[in-house]
Amino acid sequence: MQIENKKIIEIICGNRKLSKTRPLVMGIINFTPDSFYSQSRAVTEIQISERIETMVSEGADIIDAGAYSSRPGADDVSAAEEIRRLEQGLKILKKIAPDIPVSIDTFRSEVVECIFDKFGYFIVNDISAGEMDDNMFETVAKFRLPYIAMHMKGNPQTMQNNPVYDNLMREIIAYFTEKIKRLRDVGVNDIIIDPGFGFAKTIEQNYKLLNNLKEFKNFGLPLLVGFSRKSMLYKLLNTTPEKSLNATTVVNTVALMNGADILRVHDVRAAVETVEIIEKLKYKNN
Repeated sequence: MQIENKKIIEIICGNRKLSKTRPLVMGIINFTPDSFYSQSRAVTEIQISERIETMVSEGADIIDAGAYSSRPGADDVSAAEEIRRLEQGLKILKKIAPDIPVSIDTFRSEVVECIFDKFGYFIVNDISAGEMDDNMFETVAKFRLPYIAMHMKGNPQTMQNNPVYDNLMREIIAYFTEKIKRLRDVGVNDIIIDPGFGFAKTIEQNYKLLNNLKEFKNFGLPLLVGFSRKSMLYKLLNTTPEKSLNATTVVNTVALMNGADILRVHDVRAAVETVEIIEKLKYKNN
């Protein structure tokens, strides 16, 4: 592997700055009863506490909290219920790990505004990149929040209904070009991009996207990837999410070699170890 200069990854959240010279690991917690991977679900105080403590002890840089399941075909939930779940979980998270950066996995500006009013700064992780809420970009700009823009067609209920692309990479690159311009036009500058593995993409399209991941580095923005235990892994290997940790580690390794800056994962320890090994290979002393 070719030696390269270390790149600093910075995310500014209010008066806090997360700055690392290695890829970051984002641990997933879902305050939902129906997320596709059961071990990420945490709905009771004990479950939430144990999940947070585990991720922190294993070295998570960021905790990504979601209260709306985005698995294919998931049931819709109201904004009020999403907010209720987030408030319950975040109170516990802030008590256990007050200093760890938090991202909120939501596509609703109403949720962003309410959670900011009660908990302060966080990263917005929007699976729709503003497509499902016309007020999202302006809301993020108003509160000066870091923003993760993900690529998806449709919504979680429809996204896997025959996703078709004339040219997969060209269309997704064009999508981010337009989104980044719009975000910057309203004053959002702390932008992270996520190609949206598993969202409105077939298994074959997911692997084509992975094979061409380096193309997204041309934007000069942090690149987040999320493969953890997804169907692109377990369906290909004819197994289950519960048995897909090894496959997750393999694709995380490939993604790191192709420029990924943030790994969004269920299994923090495995991802931290993967980052450490790849960094050793990339920056070894001759």
